[in-house]
Amino acid sequence: MTHLPKIGRRGLLLGLTAMAATARARLALADTPPGTLATDNRLVVVILRGAMDGMAALAPYGDASYRALRGSLALPEPGQEGGLLDCGGFFGLNPNLTTLHSLFRAGELLPIHAIAGPYRNRSHFEAQDLLESGAVERSGLTSGWLNRALTGLPARQAGQPEAGLAVGLSLPLLMQGPQRVGMWAPPRGARPAPDLYARMADLLHADPLLGPDVADGLRSRGYANSVLTEEKGQRGGGFVALAGVAGKLLAAADGPRVAALELGGWDTHAAQTQRLNPVLTQLDAGLNALRAQLAGGWQRTAVLVMTEFGRTARVNGNNGTDHGTGGVAFVLGGAVSGGRVLADWPGLAEDRLFEARDLQPTRDLRAIAKALLKDHLRLQPAAIAAAFPGSDDVVPERGILRL
Repeated sequence: MTHLPKIGRRGLLLGLTAMAATARARLALADTPPGTLATDNRLVVVILRGAMDGMAALAPYGDASYRALRGSLALPEPGQEGGLLDCGGFFGLNPNLTTLHSLFRAGELLPIHAIAGPYRNRSHFEAQDLLESGAVERSGLTSGWLNRALTGLPARQAGQPEAGLAVGLSLPLLMQGPQRVGMWAPPRGARPAPDLYARMADLLHADPLLGPDVADGLRSRGYANSVLTEEKGQRGGGFVALAGVAGKLLAAADGPRVAALELGGWDTHAAQTQRLNPVLTQLDAGLNALRAQLAGGWQRTAVLVMTEFGRTARVNGNNGTDHGTGGVAFVLGGAVSGGRVLADWPGLAEDRLFEARDLQPTRDLRAIAKALLKDHLRLQPAAIAAAFPGSDDVVPERGILRL
């Protein structure tokens, strides 16, 4: 028997609000003089599935509590062998993120630390739904905020590709909705890539029923955890190749203007350093491929890299981290006002942690996304309201773009 999800009164209201906001956006567009909203800017959103450890990607090595909390996960300071890549004397990028560090020094990377969405319960599935739908809480909203935002872009001429593009093997919720979007997927092989198996294991590891069965099934096919980790790192071509394709398609004069990609493998409950290094390397190489293929279009591009939530501030007994709250997001591109870390740093002292375990979030991820829609894609308020219904109190972040 199929059980339909209960929407509830608040979910119904959120869904109706989104529908009404989308309708208002369409009316606003109809009353807007032709060409007013036209923009040649590009926006790329990269979803990191599994909850990236923000303090592993961008370490607050200047915080007095950093090394005691992180234990075996603490990285050497800048200037030491294998040390962090300095970002201003307090924060340092993971040494696997060399491209990002080059962009930081060029003023084209803006890391944003101690950031989170509105969700606080630490479930991958719920958090990813909210991250992509733009809802305030779980509801009947079944479309993505980026798809709804496309309502505010000018209509495409006959024969042109759609304004929005999803690159990968599936259409993420972020890009699902009323607006038509394009999709590019690589040819499927006879056997799924190892990264897909790793994502299954990451997402289901905590399920008492499915978790052990999935792990046993993977082991029976020769996919021990160590093998999965190694193959993900060696493959490298998956995300890197997809990011390069996205850049090439976005660079076309009449190509799409908005694209979405995803990279899994960030759920690092055990052996975090060994598991995180390969995916950090892939992320860095993929963003470099995106930049290279965009060529001159990079100067009109902003990229938002986001994950569903952060991880615990303290290392666990398995040299990993568990599901947390505050984390890090990256905004990069030639259109970005970078070269600094944007953070109202809450501190890592025991009484400063969220629920005595997580980095306390001090910024809302939706404020960053709204700023990109408003100041980069030049969308009208009605289109932004359609993207993020019920969030009138979240004000777009100022100063993240070269205006």
